[in-house]
Amino acid sequence: MARRGAKRHKKFFLVVLVLLVIVIAVCACLYFFVYKEEVDDFLYNHFGDQASEGDTGDQGGSGNEGGGGVSDPVADGDIAEISSAELSIHFLELGNRYTGDCTLIKVGNTEVLIDAGSRQNSAAAIVDYVSDYCTDGVLDYVIATHAHQDHIAGFVGTTSAPGVFESFSIGTIIDFPRTGVSTNIYNRYVEERDNAVERGAEHYTALECWNNEGGAQRSYALSESVTMNILYQRFYEEDTGDEDENDYSVCMLLTQGENNFLFTGDLEEDGEQSLVDNNELPRCKLFKGGHHGSYTASTDALLSVIQPEIVCVCCCAGSPEYTVNVDNMFPAQDFIDRVGKYTDQIYVTSLATDVDLEEETWDYTSMNGNIVVYSVKETDTYALKLWCSNNTTKLKDTQWFQENRTWSGV
Repeated sequence: MARRGAKRHKKFFLVVLVLLVIVIAVCACLYFFVYKEEVDDFLYNHFGDQASEGDTGDQGGSGNEGGGGVSDPVADGDIAEISSAELSIHFLELGNRYTGDCTLIKVGNTEVLIDAGSRQNSAAAIVDYVSDYCTDGVLDYVIATHAHQDHIAGFVGTTSAPGVFESFSIGTIIDFPRTGVSTNIYNRYVEERDNAVERGAEHYTALECWNNEGGAQRSYALSESVTMNILYQRFYEEDTGDEDENDYSVCMLLTQGENNFLFTGDLEEDGEQSLVDNNELPRCKLFKGGHHGSYTASTDALLSVIQPEIVCVCCCAGSPEYTVNVDNMFPAQDFIDRVGKYTDQIYVTSLATDVDLEEETWDYTSMNGNIVVYSVKETDTYALKLWCSNNTTKLKDTQWFQENRTWSGV
């Protein structure tokens, strides 16, 4: 009798054990396949990256307000992968010692070029680099953010180094609706742009794109997974008042799946506030540092919304081109303090060398060099990788930073 009772108890416990295993398995499946993303989003929104897997809680403990903690480092890339990547974003060095912007975006066989600084002789370096990736000779989209020479001079070029408009067939040109300049380089830009239109290019302003006027579009599908979105800010329609040409900058958000990439030209404080006020901006995987890393851009108002994970700065770090105030040289200490609340993944194209502050002279070399961030498909997500022509050292770990800047970020 006792033996039969023991057997019944044994069977009972086995049944309970089996049922418990089934319940655990079902709960695990529900978590990983149904609720995991929602739970992760809740934890991230309430606790930041301290809730990330493997985080000890020590990161981000510097007391910085708004910081989300250090995100996972972007994976090291391979130059051989870039040409076949579904999306690649290239921040170019420009062949001289001057700061300027030029960004190539490649999506399959579609290319977008944003700006072409820094001087007319930069055209040689730009055309040479872009030709390696734009193999059919057609730039599908060109965006000129504003009328300063460090953003448009390479569109013009020189007699020995033809500019971008002359070197490629152009599909669509999108540029600034307003400007307060009438410089020779701006007038030559307009001439070369109009010549491209005569050869078949379409030309729209960012305001026309926002309003979907005359064939212009607010959003352009570059592929099944990538969309280029022209954003609105009030200085498309209003004068800046203080003659700040930078605040006329065209702004664009690139989206691939859940990854967002923001480009704001040289937009500064007033323009950035307007950008936040007039658009539903998402968190951004990548942000091109505003105005070359100036203390006047990349404000808290914008950064607190986009909370970037990777920031790429097109400048010649530490050059006296615009100021001899070391703290305000690109990338400025104030810029680093603000961006540092969200990420330490800051990368810079070039570095000033042999700087003479009295004579305001300098030479240059590569810091990270040409910077390429590209995506690789992993199941239903897109993972980002980083490749640089010189090295992938974070800004805060460079010798220049250790000698000229301080870090108080995440």
